Amino acid sequence: MKFGIVKTVALSLMTGAMLSGASAAQDGVATTDTSGKKIAFSNSYAGNSFRQVMIKSFEAMGAKAVGEKKIAGTTVVSSNNSVTEQASQIQNLILQGYDAIIVLAGSDTALNGAIKDACDAGIVVVAFASGVTEPCAYVVDYNLDSYAKAEMDYISSKLGNKPANILEIRGMAGDGFDKRLNEGVKKAFQAHPNYKKVGEVYGQWTATVAQKEVSGILPSLPQIDGVLTQGGDGYGAAQAFKAAGRQLPIIIMGNRQDELALWKQEHDANGYETFSLGATPSVSQVAFWVAQQLLAGKKMPKFIEVPLLQIQQTDLDAWLKTVPDGGVVNADYPQELVAKIIDANVKKEPLPLVPAPK
Repeated sequence: MKFGIVKTVALSLMTGAMLSGASAAQDGVATTDTSGKKIAFSNSYAGNSFRQVMIKSFEAMGAKAVGEKKIAGTTVVSSNNSVTEQASQIQNLILQGYDAIIVLAGSDTALNGAIKDACDAGIVVVAFASGVTEPCAYVVDYNLDSYAKAEMDYISSKLGNKPANILEIRGMAGDGFDKRLNEGVKKAFQAHPNYKKVGEVYGQWTATVAQKEVSGILPSLPQIDGVLTQGGDGYGAAQAFKAAGRQLPIIIMGNRQDELALWKQEHDANGYETFSLGATPSVSQVAFWVAQQLLAGKKMPKFIEVPLLQIQQTDLDAWLKTVPDGGVVNADYPQELVAKIIDANVKKEPLPLVPAPK
């Protein structure tokens, strides 16, 4: 009888140790062989510098992973902002036998049918930066409430609580990222009741479009004290204010080279100060490694939050040196860093931040 008790206790301890080991094994990189797996990237739009660098970042990391025999291959398809075409492309990727499909969607709902078909076929689907609502997809994204709050908080740090007129430059009508960031902006305004939104335009994350749209609305607007942006539109907004003979308001920049160069030029000339933040184009690498780690069996929540890259006045010169003309501030996300981001999400711990270059 005593032997039976001892044996039971011993087995319980062994089982506990095995379970503990299995739990601990979830930390870090999952190493199950995925060398025979293929990962596709379905992109809704490639018409600006951010999206172009995003694709190159994905391709570079994918090529490295193929070279290291972590996967068998990758492909990228873009749909020129047509959700019908993107849905058709996803169906083709299903038929072509891809093991995982990464989706940057042109709509948060219109691709749900195609995404569900992929999941039903046993394919891992990872949507990023686009707010897909199909529950079977894993989502890699930023906290867009935090994005909007950081913009408004910076303006408040410079203007205080006195009344101020704000212009909002949005992205592309109907896009999931734009809609969610706009919801964050609405919440940020609630925290600053003395600030009034006096205008709104769609800049499509592109300097030329933003300049045209801001130029068109400026004659009807009062003095503008701050401009909220979504990335890629800060330089165009500044050019519109200059062309109209208006003083530059606080324009939140979006980590583009032209924005940072203008910011530095204005700071050197007259002490102009602002703040820059945004998604990195290489968030596509985070989505890539999340897909690969899912294929390798790593357990994770359906939503993986990614840290925003922020640039303060003191870091401007250091970041500007790293960006090619016409480019976007970027940072690689290797497999080990993405595993740490996943683990931080699992444990609900602070996310590892992207440090300024030395």
